[in-house]
Amino acid sequence: MEHNKISPLNKKYILFDLDGTLTDPFMGITQSVQYALKHFDIDVKDLHQLSRFIGPPLKNSFQEYYDLTEEQSEEAIKKYRERFSDIGIFENEIYEGIKDLLEQLLEEGKTILMATSKPEAYARRIADFFDLTQYFTQICGSEFDGRRQDKSEVIEFLLQTQRINDKSEAIMVGDRKHDVIGAIKTEIESIGVAYGYGGNQELIESGATYVVGSVPQLRELLVKKCR
Repeated sequence: MEHNKISPLNKKYILFDLDGTLTDPFMGITQSVQYALKHFDIDVKDLHQLSRFIGPPLKNSFQEYYDLTEEQSEEAIKKYRERFSDIGIFENEIYEGIKDLLEQLLEEGKTILMATSKPEAYARRIADFFDLTQYFTQICGSEFDGRRQDKSEVIEFLLQTQRINDKSEAIMVGDRKHDVIGAIKTEIESIGVAYGYGGNQELIESGATYVVGSVPQLRELLVKKCR
């Protein structure tokens, strides 16, 4: 990166991933994946085997982990959404301390943005459900037709729509390598949160600028006056 380095405390634009970063969607996502796989006579009883679906685009995961063809993956996504859109979307829990963190960032005049690979319509419903929408200037995700699935596309879209010309003022916060790689591709720094679903090793190996293990540690990195 060619730009000057700015401490996370002084970043103006904070981009947050959703799943595994702001909320823990374990039950909703894994049970919806389980439901989709049953359609192909694949019976996965241990939901923890399906936690790797949390974060990356679903299509990639169905192809990578269960060798589904592109056509089968599209069908699996439709089955997934049958359950997720009404049930799984709310089988979710906000991480303790997240609302307090977002509130403090707003008090310090930061612009908070959401950058998720989840369909934007779902992300908005989840943000509304947890009363998080009030903190975000913009919520951006993928489209149901497959557009903006790659995290770098989501980040780039936010940088453009928010007219963020000085990329040193922005930082991406996420729990998976896709968040880190997306940040690197768009030339912004990143904070990997190891309390999510990637873990320390994945985040370090993918090149995260910073790695933290808890929400309080994330707050220390981003907030000037911790309560």
